Amino acid sequence: MAPESPLLSMSGITKSFPGVRALDGVDLDVQAGEVHCLLGQNGAGKSTMIKVLAGAHQPDTGTIHWRGEPVTLRSPIAAMRLGIATIYQELDLVEHLSVAENVHLGHEPTAAGFVVRRRTARESTAALLRRLGHPEIDPARLVGELSAAQQQIVSMARALSHDVRLIVMDEPSAALDPDEVDNLFRIVADLTADGVAVVYISHRLEEIRRIGDRVTVLKDGRAVAVGLPAKSTPTREVVALMTGRNVEYAFPDRPSRDVSGSSLLEVQGLSREGEFEPLDLTVHPGEIVGLAGLVGSGRSEILETIYGARKPSSGQVRVDGRPLRPGSVRAAVRAGLGLAPEERKAQALLMLESVTNNVSVSSMSRFSRGGWVDRGAEQKAARAATRELSLRPDTPSAPIRTLSGGNQQKAVLARWLLRGCRVLLLDEPTRGVDVGARAELYAVIRRLADEGLGVLLVSSEVPEVLGLADRVLVLREGRVVHEAPARELDEHRVLDLVMEGSPAS
Repeated sequence: MAPESPLLSMSGITKSFPGVRALDGVDLDVQAGEVHCLLGQNGAGKSTMIKVLAGAHQPDTGTIHWRGEPVTLRSPIAAMRLGIATIYQELDLVEHLSVAENVHLGHEPTAAGFVVRRRTARESTAALLRRLGHPEIDPARLVGELSAAQQQIVSMARALSHDVRLIVMDEPSAALDPDEVDNLFRIVADLTADGVAVVYISHRLEEIRRIGDRVTVLKDGRAVAVGLPAKSTPTREVVALMTGRNVEYAFPDRPSRDVSGSSLLEVQGLSREGEFEPLDLTVHPGEIVGLAGLVGSGRSEILETIYGARKPSSGQVRVDGRPLRPGSVRAAVRAGLGLAPEERKAQALLMLESVTNNVSVSSMSRFSRGGWVDRGAEQKAARAATRELSLRPDTPSAPIRTLSGGNQQKAVLARWLLRGCRVLLLDEPTRGVDVGARAELYAVIRRLADEGLGVLLVSSEVPEVLGLADRVLVLREGRVVHEAPARELDEHRVLDLVMEGSPAS
């Protein structure tokens, strides 16, 4: 008997963004009634792949076949009409609408073609919620009043309100407790028993073993393994597939000097309820400390809490031994902290302004007297800071939006140099930066540390953390599971820790 043709077949999918080739000829096939797991480190291409499948991104090249026929998924609506639904980790619900209104958004039951039948919507929503094991959720309640787990159930109900044949679930268990995870797996088993296919994305290998049928592994935008058996493929083999890399990292030499002594940055018992557990860490002058972990491990939240952008539930931050006022960015900046955030275009840069204005924005008090700004002094100081970091082009009046990603990041660092920063908090410092510019940024960061700054670094790329940091804290689900000098760790060991939660030994 000939094998049944796949429900979905994606072949040779490529997708590029400015400076980044997110997908490089990826293949994926999914059978009706199976759970096909998609694995890969952060930045491997998983999110781009599912957005292509959802119709949110158009591939540059490649073909998609649905039930044996070639299709073009021009929009999420087009994908949904075929029977493809996507439940993103960041749920796209409308908080000020009711549960029933969210479930039927865009395809409301109507009478006479235009009058919404609200009672019918509530009744069908209640039936879907019972099917999902959550009859206690009131269809009339506002979605914004629900817990994160309940909102996820609503998102699943919305997917099932269509004639769905394939559901993509992106980290669906991230916000769930163990009982809710069991219910999620029951739902998935019921769906696949009805012939619905599930593409399941998770970094938890124990879940993959429990729920998956086959696994496809992505690395650097390529499928390095397609259709592995989920339950029998050894963990070591999966981790090895995820960690092999084609990109060479050119890291500066790590100094052999002793950086022990008084701490420049000291964090004691810092926590935020629901985000990360009480944390202790120190950064010494001249030291780069790395935080390694997957999405959801609390990495960025820790940096933002230290910086004062989030108020902690407990704990204390000290700079040079002096405590900072919790939840105060102004206090942090005055003490000498500087943050280069993950989303620099949205969170750090004034995209319509010049390089000079972006570099000087945190130091304007230096150039202002009696309401007047000494533009000459401002431009001179900004140019000195950008030249120190070899920012190109050396044109302070140029709009920041015309610079490459690497030079935009240098402008953010120049801002904190001009401010006299003592501790740099770097969140994904090379995201959207090409390989050549990465090496330049690594050299800049190491040189700043050599000059006495303390650096606390977050990166999704484990080789980057291990190659640049002196000491590494490994995070899993909001807690530190291991701490060691970077030279004592390797990529396999770190991924074992973040994916399996192995206790530190």
